[in-house]
Amino acid sequence: MPTEITLRTSNSTRTVLDLLLPDFERASGHKVTLILDTAKNSLARIKAGERADVAVLLGTSVDALADLGILTATSRQPFARSTIGMAVLKGAPRPDISTVDAFKRTLLNAKSIAHTVYGPSGAYFPGLIERLGIADQVKPKTVTRPGGYIGVVVTAGEAEMAFQQICELLAVPGLDVLGPIPQEIQYHFDSKAALFAESKNQAAGQELLNFFALPDNATKFTATGLGQLKSA
Repeated sequence: MPTEITLRTSNSTRTVLDLLLPDFERASGHKVTLILDTAKNSLARIKAGERADVAVLLGTSVDALADLGILTATSRQPFARSTIGMAVLKGAPRPDISTVDAFKRTLLNAKSIAHTVYGPSGAYFPGLIERLGIADQVKPKTVTRPGGYIGVVVTAGEAEMAFQQICELLAVPGLDVLGPIPQEIQYHFDSKAALFAESKNQAAGQELLNFFALPDNATKFTATGLGQLKSA
């Protein structure tokens, strides 16, 4: 029987879900409604009592909510791996970020760098520049927003470059993604999917989780800058 499934997620998985969900809806007959917010806000809103049928969030958030009994622990499954990158305005010079030294020089030479405050990549940035020993020089050049696709700050001419998960940078037209930051300082964000324990649509929600794990969907993850994760 066709069912409306509600799915809570954050911006980092929005683009791949935009590719996956139409195929799922055609195949299953179900309708999926996204409830979007930043990763931090999504976790806070769920802890405050907001619910849905399915969650696709950072793995640490899913595990914490499962420990609280809000998500069903046995339904948890890996979803995607995301990496951090940098982007500039399309057609602008492409600075080198391929090594740690090159990345440091790029940040030091940049006129301005945009990052989010509450997104996981944005929260990583202040500690990263501290570890690199360039916080005093770089912090005054940062342009921040609470959340969302920070690349729009670059396309609006309000910053020279953006620091965020590659999947989110790719979602903004008018950017050139320089690539991932060096592996030595890279931070991977692994997301998971799970069912809400109070969901009245458990069967349909499980259908959606099963669909996410299909190997044929790997190309959709790759196209949006993510890697599909599979259960061990």
